[in-house]
Amino acid sequence: MNLEIIEFTPALATHFASLNLAWLEKDFVVEPHDKEVLLNCKEEIIEQGGKIFFAKYQETIVGTFALLKLNAKTIELTKMAVHENYRGKKIGQFMLKYFQQYANDNSNYEYLLYSNKFLKNAIYLYHKFGFQEAKLEKNPPYKRADIKMIYKPQH
Repeated sequence: MNLEIIEFTPALATHFASLNLAWLEKDFVVEPHDKEVLLNCKEEIIEQGGKIFFAKYQETIVGTFALLKLNAKTIELTKMAVHENYRGKKIGQFMLKYFQQYANDNSNYEYLLYSNKFLKNAIYLYHKFGFQEAKLEKNPPYKRADIKMIYKPQH
């Protein structure tokens, strides 16, 4: 599969929202924080110093993920989604390889993510790509979060 990673443009904002809303609505509940970020991704992520990436196959956007800058030292890997019709084709791994290279090239940050143990394939991939489980704070940013993971870049 000939995939490429492309960066956010305003024309891609609808793909970011629709890919994420699809899995959130299917497996969980779309929380107010999700809606805010998904429907205003340029303001909530890009303009705050973050990045949004898309996996593109031929002319189709098949996946996405974002790097949300939480503070001067911490970035959250968030809103990772693969289109339902393209799951099982290693697109998640392709995106995580790109993330890993990005994080290693920008190693002055700590990288974290929040997920849910119900998402067994995702948790497996996060471990495979070097994420380690960390203590989940009392009030995580998402109600569905029951696991927090940290990635320490390779220098």
